[in-house]
Amino acid sequence: MATTEINLREAFAGESQANRKYLAFAQKAEQEGFGNIARLFRTAAEAETIHALGHLNAMNGIQSTADNLRAAIEGETHEFSEMYPPMLDQAKVENHKAKRMFAFATKAEEVHARLYKLALEAVSQGKDIAETKFYLCPVCGHIEMGNPPANCPICGTASEKFQTI
Repeated sequence: MATTEINLREAFAGESQANRKYLAFAQKAEQEGFGNIARLFRTAAEAETIHALGHLNAMNGIQSTADNLRAAIEGETHEFSEMYPPMLDQAKVENHKAKRMFAFATKAEEVHARLYKLALEAVSQGKDIAETKFYLCPVCGHIEMGNPPANCPICGTASEKFQTI
């Protein structure tokens, strides 16, 4: 039998997925020259974010920064150690194109967990992290603090393609 907690988890997942899907749809619309449709998709994506954040809040899914960092470390660690490895193995067996992103994600999620651990150490001392510059590889999702390397250590993308966040 469904409970409100189960419904909230399902709604949060659905709204979160809709957000990402609509952003991908917006990119495609823009590539095809449909700028206004791209804006519509981006606006709808933000609406889905409003819904998702409301559901997450109703689930008490947002805690202190230290608790949020612990949850992020747990999630990222699960992804790189338990979730992605069998997915990657299966994609390799099937020679599916998903194997590329599964491999990238496995490595990038491990970096994310490490960065969150550094942040948690700082917060545990009552401090913010000192670094103010973050760079994102647009191909594999690798994150660098400070300055990006000449090439992404995961996928080889050139540093000039990294995005600043």
